[in-house]
Amino acid sequence: MTEIPADNPTPTLTQDHSKRNSRVIMLLVVSAFVVILNETVMGVAIPHLMTDLEITANAAQWLTTAFLLTMAVVIPITGFLLQRFPTRGIFIAAMSLFSAGTLLAAVAPGFDVLLIARVIQASGTAIMFPLLITTVMQLEPPATRGRRMGSISIVISVAPAIGPTISGLILSVFSWRYMFIFVLPVALVALWMGWRRMENVTEPRNVPLDLLSVVLSAFGFGGFVFGLSRLGESTEGSLAMSTIAAISVGIVTLGLFVWRQIVLQRTNTALLDLRVFRTPTFTISVVMFMILMVSLFGSLILLPLFIQGVLGLSVLESGLVILPGGLIMGLLAPTIGKLYDRIGPRPLLVPGAILVAAVLWTLTFILDPGTPVWQLVAAHMTLSIGLALMFTPLFTASLGSLPPHLYSHGSATLSTLQQVAGAAGTALFISTMSAVAIASADEGASAAQAQSDGIQAAFMIGAVMASLAIVFAFFVRPPAEDPVDEVPAGSHTEGAITH
Repeated sequence: MTEIPADNPTPTLTQDHSKRNSRVIMLLVVSAFVVILNETVMGVAIPHLMTDLEITANAAQWLTTAFLLTMAVVIPITGFLLQRFPTRGIFIAAMSLFSAGTLLAAVAPGFDVLLIARVIQASGTAIMFPLLITTVMQLEPPATRGRRMGSISIVISVAPAIGPTISGLILSVFSWRYMFIFVLPVALVALWMGWRRMENVTEPRNVPLDLLSVVLSAFGFGGFVFGLSRLGESTEGSLAMSTIAAISVGIVTLGLFVWRQIVLQRTNTALLDLRVFRTPTFTISVVMFMILMVSLFGSLILLPLFIQGVLGLSVLESGLVILPGGLIMGLLAPTIGKLYDRIGPRPLLVPGAILVAAVLWTLTFILDPGTPVWQLVAAHMTLSIGLALMFTPLFTASLGSLPPHLYSHGSATLSTLQQVAGAAGTALFISTMSAVAIASADEGASAAQAQSDGIQAAFMIGAVMASLAIVFAFFVRPPAEDPVDEVPAGSHTEGAITH
């Protein structure tokens, strides 16, 4: 056995910690990729589910809506969970929930059981991503956070992009059950590896849980996301009273939730500490991030609709058109992470925002029933390059600008707003497309031309929003090497890392 020299024990210990940290982060990255990939596989399976389970389109859509609702309810609570419980325990709980939900979905005898399975899956998914972000921020030094956040960018950008392609490939050969059968072994291996190799890298704190905040959060974020989801599902150009009521209840309850958090922040007992928005870089980065999520999810929804509804291609072919863009984001993420560590956020964000806006404006004008497929592939690949240039810098700059005791609250806030932005983007793009398509059809346009007009109008809204992101990009500053942690001594929110 090699002895550590008594006069210089630090290098070996540091190396051991570095290996442990890398192992923990890689386990979290792989697991997060699997659970987030699962989030987008259901959309293209709805026609198959309607036939096999003998259910209506509205009922089948609940398999996606219930997933989003569960995410919106659980994610705001993760700030508390990440402080209260050890890393290994949270990881095992999250992957156990996801694996159990996946198994139940694979053997579900009918719609009701499948819906319950999706809720269980979503409960595990909601915990995993904030756990990954918070752990990286706690373990990775500021000088190398960019390359680590590049791995997270792969998770959040590539997984949703290739999900529809993978499900399209599976559904072209197998039944819908195989979407879960193929995911289950990967989830179980990740759970087994975590059980064996995951270590506790943070020290739990005895933080209190404000039940009123939990209830307000559930009704606020849940009601708002539900209303937006229903708005996105509307294809008749009119709003149901239930949709208006859900959005109204969500907004009012969110206002009460924010008021409650401001009161609890005085004693450092907030469920979601909103003092993260006192940091300008975090606030600007979150606004830009939400614009990006609207652009990403909007393009992932509108392009397949255009390819299938206007050009008449299959589900699998539409997935293959989007696949190169998803892959290019994954290939660029590590390089962009290294560039961030060298040159900071602004030189990456500005050209990235310009590319995103340029592509969305281009799609606004080129889409019609005669558009060649190669132009769509080129446009989506260019859009993906722009998104890749922005995801890693925004992640790293936003959370890196916060003091350590707010990492868990920052990651929970970012993840929650990601879900809200995804639902809002879907609702905004689909409702705009539907309204313009109906108006165009009333004026005598063909079905394909009417849908094309609607999709063009939706992309124009995305282009305007992306143009605003160009302005915001100039105001994102590199975070300080070591943000001052002003948490009072003995506070409930004070965090620590286990060495």
